Amino acid sequence: MNAITNTDFQFSGITSLYHGKVRDVYTLNNELLVMITTDRISAFDVVLPKGIPYKGQVLNQIAAQFLDATEDIVPNWKIAVPDPMVMVGRYCEPFKVEMVIRGYLSGHAWREYRSGKRNICGEPMPDGMKENDRFIKPLITPTTKATVGHDEDISRDEIIHQGLVNPEDYEKLETYTLALFERGTQIAAQMGLILVDTKYEFGKANGEIYLIDEIHTPDSSRYFYLEGYEERQKRGELQRQLSKEFVREWLMQRGFQGKEGQPVPEMDEVLVASVSERYIELFEKITGQKFEKADATDVLKRVEGNTRRFLEAYIR
Repeated sequence: MNAITNTDFQFSGITSLYHGKVRDVYTLNNELLVMITTDRISAFDVVLPKGIPYKGQVLNQIAAQFLDATEDIVPNWKIAVPDPMVMVGRYCEPFKVEMVIRGYLSGHAWREYRSGKRNICGEPMPDGMKENDRFIKPLITPTTKATVGHDEDISRDEIIHQGLVNPEDYEKLETYTLALFERGTQIAAQMGLILVDTKYEFGKANGEIYLIDEIHTPDSSRYFYLEGYEERQKRGELQRQLSKEFVREWLMQRGFQGKEGQPVPEMDEVLVASVSERYIELFEKITGQKFEKADATDVLKRVEGNTRRFLEAYIR
């Protein structure tokens, strides 16, 4: 199978090209963004050595659907999806924080809690909780937005004190984050899932705040199966989940957590295929649609051709 792990297209009017952990972002004439969702996979802020077939298509198509499903809450950057792995949208100046929101004590929050901490990003966490218990109300736990290396937890007060976001805009970001999470929770429940935690990124264009990047994908979100959740919690069992956490767990079992000097474990073809299957499973579960695999004969050629044809028609 053909997986994209890197692009270097020569579109007309490129003013910058950014290779992120997963996405390659082309800025055209400081007006348009062309975002290629590659098949790269990252964990612990480290890009793993092998691409995951169809992962980029899964992420891009889920993000596009959720952007459409939430545009009544906050305007978003999306203009078009010229290829299953590509989104074209308006250029926005991104805020330097990511708005993480948690409905349950899972993942990073649980690891902090287990170490004895009872506060995360200025938000208190009560004593006596178990892994994957639901919070009384969702906690907004922002992080800095690192260009390289690790994102860091940061509180609302620190964000405003450091001038990362002004108080008026930050209040809007919190309001949008809560409303988006509520909408995502409702949609997930209709599909038999629990939206456990997720993150949103925002930017500004012409003085207006826009939702940017991905939304409610398995790279940015954690999902549990709704059926059996309560019973598993009562028995102290692990939850059935659809997220990237199983990749993190596979890495941790092999002594890797992204720390300096730790070698990345070798990903064999069996693991790569299973990760691909899990991403496709989430697509079908969260959207209720059958996943249609795009032509993988020559993915790079397909992506470049579809994108170039759209840009030529749009800019003309």
